[in-house]
Amino acid sequence: MKADKANGIVLAAGSGTRMGGSVPKQYLPLCGKPLVVYALEAFEASAVDEIVLVAARGEADYCREEIVKKYGITKARVIVEGGKERYDSVYAGLLASECRYVLIHDGARAFVSAEMIDRCLEAVKRCDACVVGVPSKDTVKLVGEDGVVETTPERSRVWNVQTPQCFSYPLIRNAYAAAMAAGAEGITDDAMVVETMTDKEVYMIEGSYENIKITTPEDLLLGEQILRKRARI
Repeated sequence: MKADKANGIVLAAGSGTRMGGSVPKQYLPLCGKPLVVYALEAFEASAVDEIVLVAARGEADYCREEIVKKYGITKARVIVEGGKERYDSVYAGLLASECRYVLIHDGARAFVSAEMIDRCLEAVKRCDACVVGVPSKDTVKLVGEDGVVETTPERSRVWNVQTPQCFSYPLIRNAYAAAMAAGAEGITDDAMVVETMTDKEVYMIEGSYENIKITTPEDLLLGEQILRKRARI
C-alpha cells in the first residue's frame, strides 16, 4: 500500500425523505446526470487514490453498473452498503478502507471541486483532522427547549460546516469504533466524533458557498444555476 494513500468515502446511502418522491436524492437527475455523479467526478479528478462508495442497502449492484461503470469512475474500486443512520454508513466505509488519510463526503454535496479536495488533502497531512466550511452570513442564536433565546454567538466565530471532513485514518477509525461501542447517538458529523471521543483538535479550512447540500426541491433549482454558471466560466 502506498505510504500516504488517501481514500475518499462518498456517502450515497440516504433516503432523501425531505426531497419527496420515490427516487433517492443521490440519484435524482441534475442537468442530465445523477446527483452523486458530480461528487464522484470531482474525487476522480483529484489527488485522492481510491474512492469507497457507500450505497444504500440493496443498491450496491445498481451503483456499480449505473453510476460507477456508466460514468467511468475508475477510482471507485470499493462499493459497500451503508446502514440506517449516516454514522452507520460512515463506519461501513471506514471498515472497507485501507489508507493513511480519509476524506468523508456527502454525495448530496454535488458541487465540491477537485481543487477543494486537494486542499483538504494537503491540510489533513499537516493537522490530522480538518473540515471545510464557510463563515456564517447570518446571526445565529442558541435557543432552549422552551423556545427562549439563551445566547447569541459572535458571528465572526460561527462557521457553517460542509464536507469533505478529513482525518488521518487511524484517528477517525478508532474514534468511530469507540463511539459505536459506547452506543453514541445524535452524531451529526464526523468531526463531532473526533471532538467527543478524542482530545485531538479539529481545524477549519475554507470551503465554498457553492458547496451546498441538495436536500429539498428548491436546492435542485439552485444546483442547476451553479452548474450553468460553471459552464460559462
